[in-house]
Amino acid sequence: MRTTVRPAALVAAYFDNLAPDERATAQALQRAVLEAAPGLEQTVKWGNLVFTWRGTNALAIVTHKTHANLQFFQGAGIAPQFPQLEGSRRGVRHLKCRYRQPVDEALVRAMVQAALDELA
Repeated sequence: MRTTVRPAALVAAYFDNLAPDERATAQALQRAVLEAAPGLEQTVKWGNLVFTWRGTNALAIVTHKTHANLQFFQGAGIAPQFPQLEGSRRGVRHLKCRYRQPVDEALVRAMVQAALDELA
């Protein structure tokens, strides 16, 4: 079985490989997520920063050319509460955050708490 080796080093390398605009948005999202739920564990999976809760994938930061998505793996359950969530896949929903625009940290914290309540 594969285990996460030195997740802090992987997370640092993840941010080092991002362009400046991507890095600023991703770090703001990371900060808001960890403020909402300090108990989340961070690792890099599939080239994205993934937050796990009790061994289950809960959230991910996924960067794109013009924006970053805060992806909620069980987002369909909280979508009725948060119309800002986009997506139509089976369970995954995401919050789109454009580069060079401020991240609504209060909204992110509320979404993270709702997502963790949904997982519990």
